[in-house]
Amino acid sequence: MSGLLPAIGLALWLGILTSVSPCPLASSIAAVSWLGTQPGRPRRVLAAGLLYTLGRVVTYAALGLVFSLGALSLSSMSLDLQRYGSMALGPLLIVAGMFLLEFIRFRLPSSGILATAAERPKRWGLWGAPVIGLLFALSFCPVSGALFFGSLVPLAARTGQPFVIPAIYGIGTAVPVVAVSLALALGGAAVSRHFSQLSRFEGVARRLTGVVFVGVGIYLCLKYIFEIVP
Repeated sequence: MSGLLPAIGLALWLGILTSVSPCPLASSIAAVSWLGTQPGRPRRVLAAGLLYTLGRVVTYAALGLVFSLGALSLSSMSLDLQRYGSMALGPLLIVAGMFLLEFIRFRLPSSGILATAAERPKRWGLWGAPVIGLLFALSFCPVSGALFFGSLVPLAARTGQPFVIPAIYGIGTAVPVVAVSLALALGGAAVSRHFSQLSRFEGVARRLTGVVFVGVGIYLCLKYIFEIVP
């Protein structure tokens, strides 16, 4: 349990960091804008935010389960593969950190199809919220892809929690939307107009996390690949 709690905390942090990155933040702003137009009682807005979160959690949990179970099945074949998994984690963290520090940049195919697909669930009322969460969760950009596939999936595989860790990550990715939907439900409509200010926090947090990832990745490479540190 002592090793699981730090992993849960890291998964939650990675999810929050993903949520305030520019590309996911844009989809979160779209979700907040939609929540703000929901008719009816304030509780309906909060319910929409929670259902949106559910859609993201289910999506990331399913993806994490598939990929981390695949990694676990490989690592269980032999002790050699377990060792190779430790050797691979260092370079993965370095690459993920370089994405966060923007030393590596590339464009993923446009997610316009998913954004267009999200327009129809908006007309479904409250029950369209989990579908929108699912579609936005699938809209990976370089930063979110590096965090999820380069950091979270290996973390889930190493802790033996292929469902819990990705689910916690999914909760983290929806924290801003849940917070704003709660504020809207309590009458703080003005908060949604300042939602984009999270980008200031994102820049500092992303760079700090990137430095940590590169540092840990270098240490793991020196330990498991070059075997020059204890």
